[in-house]
Amino acid sequence: MIWSEHSIARAIAMQVLDRKCLVLVDNCNWTGHECDVLGLTMDLRIIDVEVKISRADLKADAKKDKWWEHVGWGRYEMVDGKRTLVRDKPSIALDHPRKVWKHYYALPKEIWKPELLDCLPSKASGVLLLREGGWPQPPVLVECIRRPTPAKDAYRLQPAEVMDLARLANLRMWESYKKLDLAKQPVSEAA
Repeated sequence: MIWSEHSIARAIAMQVLDRKCLVLVDNCNWTGHECDVLGLTMDLRIIDVEVKISRADLKADAKKDKWWEHVGWGRYEMVDGKRTLVRDKPSIALDHPRKVWKHYYALPKEIWKPELLDCLPSKASGVLLLREGGWPQPPVLVECIRRPTPAKDAYRLQPAEVMDLARLANLRMWESYKKLDLAKQPVSEAA
């Protein structure tokens, strides 16, 4: 099977989060960082699923700002000929991205190796592995090899924030219908 971010996200949404979440939004920056799949649970907490299609992509995730609390001041300096942000105090590693109750990584099983657990930025993140299925099973099977540790002090959304996410999910649905309609049109009509 040829994996894509969308095929993995769709399987996670339909098999893992479908009955746990009130709203699901793809490629969402609502929390202040990118969530490949953002799930809003029935008790108004956020599940963040980060989709990875390569080992290098998984390893690079630990450098993202969502895993760090930056304290103190910073300034840009030239380091080895590159403009680099230098902070006066070390950054603090986070167990969970801000506003997130549970965090998962989702990736194809064939690229997974157990030693990749050491590359994850947090021991609190869950890991979901996907593999090809087939009749009578779903076309994609999801296996949880590590359950996430929930953030005990996770932020619960307020009603106005829930409405923002619901509106975003609704707009994304209508945009996907538009893309589907355009894809069905002959090339001469779509132009």
